[in-house]
Amino acid sequence: MNLFRSDRARVAHEIGATIRLALPLIAAQLAAVGTNVVDAVLAGHYSAHVLGAVAVGASIWALAIVSGIGMMMAVPPSVSQLDGAGRRHEVGAVFRQALWLAVGMGVLLWAGVRHAAPLIDLIGVAPGLRADVVEFLHAISWGAPALTTYFALRGLSEGLSMTRPSMYFSLGGLAVLAPLGYVLMFGKFGLEPQGARGCGIATALVLWMEMLGFAFYVSRHGNYRGLNLGERFDLPNLRRIRELTWVGLPMAVTLLAEGGLFVAVALALGTLGEDVVASHQVALNIASFFFMIPLGLAMAITVRVGNAVGRGDAEGVRYAGFCGIGLTLATQLVSAGLMLSLPHVIASLYTRDATVIVLATQLIVLAGIFQFSDGIQVASNGALRGLKDTRAPMAMTLFAYWVIGMPVGWWLAFRHGLGARGMWMGLVAGLSVAAVLLFTRFWRSSASERWRRYAERPT
Repeated sequence: MNLFRSDRARVAHEIGATIRLALPLIAAQLAAVGTNVVDAVLAGHYSAHVLGAVAVGASIWALAIVSGIGMMMAVPPSVSQLDGAGRRHEVGAVFRQALWLAVGMGVLLWAGVRHAAPLIDLIGVAPGLRADVVEFLHAISWGAPALTTYFALRGLSEGLSMTRPSMYFSLGGLAVLAPLGYVLMFGKFGLEPQGARGCGIATALVLWMEMLGFAFYVSRHGNYRGLNLGERFDLPNLRRIRELTWVGLPMAVTLLAEGGLFVAVALALGTLGEDVVASHQVALNIASFFFMIPLGLAMAITVRVGNAVGRGDAEGVRYAGFCGIGLTLATQLVSAGLMLSLPHVIASLYTRDATVIVLATQLIVLAGIFQFSDGIQVASNGALRGLKDTRAPMAMTLFAYWVIGMPVGWWLAFRHGLGARGMWMGLVAGLSVAAVLLFTRFWRSSASERWRRYAERPT
């Protein structure tokens, strides 16, 4: 591979194309984080009890979100490969089956969220919160079918290299959620105060608004003409749905593995006292905010690699993947620099508690250290998604997080008395192993052109 001796103009073109795709996606992901902030702020102003119920319910709902998003991540590479191959007329048939998959997945998530009582008991939710947590989950569960359908629409648009609609509707949903949530939670305009249930209802309604708005946009905008989206009504095609599931299910498992790791860390640290939990939450919030940047870039890398695969362009696959990974490292340099140089200042933005600030400062430094590993692993995973290579990355992620990260973290935290720092050192270890494995996987696949077997798999 002679990437560094290649044409600078092509490198500049690839980086520019990736940035143009990624910026709206980063904004969309930040809007998703903003949704959690809005819910927490409204609940906190209502009462500490409702804040606790919404926080627990949102954690369980997050598992449903990552499951749905992971499954629908099969859509962007499928569409981008067809687009790159000049087969846009075939996109409609794939998308219609993706809608069936979205509806089916949405119904499953609706049922799962409504019957989450065993998980609530496993977490050990305080008895006084349990009723409101259930109310919140029952209300928000109605948004599950809208969520999965919305991400099918996003996948269609992003796979066609049109990422601005994702930004428009995510930011629009965030703008609607605040006033709607306020009205339903606090009981305005003659409505009864709904508390945690009102928060769930507002979020579900916003999800339906975003989905319907996106569907209307796709049906009317000229950029989607020629895709044969509404050419006819298709019954479920089990072969096509199975092919989408083959790509999407490992990504859902991967996201659940990562999400489950952070849930497990939070539960483990919960035994060490309120100050430790608070400091962990502050550092995790910071890390999650900055993670939206490489995540948006990874989504753009998926599309760029998928386009090159569709064209059968081996050199284009390497340019798209490695330029995207390099760009991600550049952004991580900024986030790492801020965390390593200003950890105390950042922690002070969240709390005035001196003990929490000291503990959070230590964790923010560790978060700064794993910025590079986190960037490489998410960008490499995005490149592999563009190849539709998802099963081996799933296994690598499970190994890195649960065989390396969690055991090392627990060992350092509880056997060596390092507490929260030990658990976060485990996160550094897990993310570093994931970064090495996933980057190596893409390096070898792109160099040997093993990716062609994924391109040849029917969509």
